[in-house]
Amino acid sequence: MDLYFDPVPLLDDARRMFLGRWSERKWLNVPGPFYGADTDNCGTGRIHAPGLVLYEAEHFTEYVYRQPRTPEELRQLVDAAEAETFRGYGRDGDTHWTPEAVREWWRDRGRIKEYLANRRADWEADDAKAGQGVAEAALEYAAYLDGDLTAHLRVYLFWLEEQRSHTAEERLPRL
Repeated sequence: MDLYFDPVPLLDDARRMFLGRWSERKWLNVPGPFYGADTDNCGTGRIHAPGLVLYEAEHFTEYVYRQPRTPEELRQLVDAAEAETFRGYGRDGDTHWTPEAVREWWRDRGRIKEYLANRRADWEADDAKAGQGVAEAALEYAAYLDGDLTAHLRVYLFWLEEQRSHTAEERLPRL
């Protein structure tokens, strides 16, 4: 099982790129330190962070569907936030997510899967979104919900509770 990658201390000067407000965060964001809130609709997020960012179907605004797990992925997300003119990405999710809130989000993941499935045809028909692989990324997000996200969220829960990574001997919390 992977250890928790805490990207926030690595932000340094990039902190000014993340001015999004928790109260405006999109419900589609996966739990973690980063989220898309009141972002623009220019569709630049996937250009910079295709494995981390997706767009809402209705307004083409951005959200984080997978948290960065390496310095390179963090750099990609910083680039996406820098390209976003409203500075609508947030980095303070760790101060808002609680273990219960993560579990509640997890219980409601079927709503996200339904949303992704219902919008796929629209994304395939929209040239701008099709060109960025949005429909394929929606499939990846749905697969992530059914697969690796379980382990990642359990690691994140431990980190939220203990403010450190787990050891091999420690049990991870249940979702």
